[in-house]
Amino acid sequence: MKKYVNRIILAAVLVVGFSVASSAQVVVRARLNAPVAVRPVAPSSHHVWVDGNWRPRHGHYEYVQGYWARPRHGRHYIPGYWAPRRQGYVWIDGRWGR
Repeated sequence: MKKYVNRIILAAVLVVGFSVASSAQVVVRARLNAPVAVRPVAPSSHHVWVDGNWRPRHGHYEYVQGYWARPRHGRHYIPGYWAPRRQGYVWIDGRWGR
């Protein structure tokens, strides 16, 4: 019985450890400015513009261009933003809200 309890505890520790490592955020000292981009013409009047986002990659942020999207009924786009942290700022992705 003790053997199974130890295995369950070990499995739980590994799961928690990997989930914390995968959700790590990249902190920057100053907010980054998005590059100037030309917004193309909307495909239809039903589409909304989704602003570009910053994606963490290899310890720094890379900018991903915005795009046109057709939202589901009753949804609207909430833009991403730089959130202050103790050591600097982290990027909070934009998302679809109700």
